[in-house]
Amino acid sequence: MENTDIQDERYFNAKKRVDEIKGFYSNLASYVFVNLGLLALNLWTSPNHLWFYWPLFGWGIGVVIHALKVFNYMPFMSHDWEEQKIKEFMAKEQENQKKGANK
Repeated sequence: MENTDIQDERYFNAKKRVDEIKGFYSNLASYVFVNLGLLALNLWTSPNHLWFYWPLFGWGIGVVIHALKVFNYMPFMSHDWEEQKIKEFMAKEQENQKKGANK
């Protein structure tokens, strides 16, 4: 029974990870196609005044941050970091409750 639970948890974690990666690639595809459209629109309507790079830059920052998070290059945004902080806060809360009960 416990082995099945472990397998279920591993499957759930793997599926969650695949969904995160799929979400990133969907975001990246949207970024590329929308910005190509904006580039075309900019060059067609006002080629003397280029503005397409502003949304390209702004959205690009978001895409880079998304990539860093999905591919675990930002340790403070990873699931392990979250779990560690949750356990830390729970331990601190338990310690505070024990101190309050001893008074």
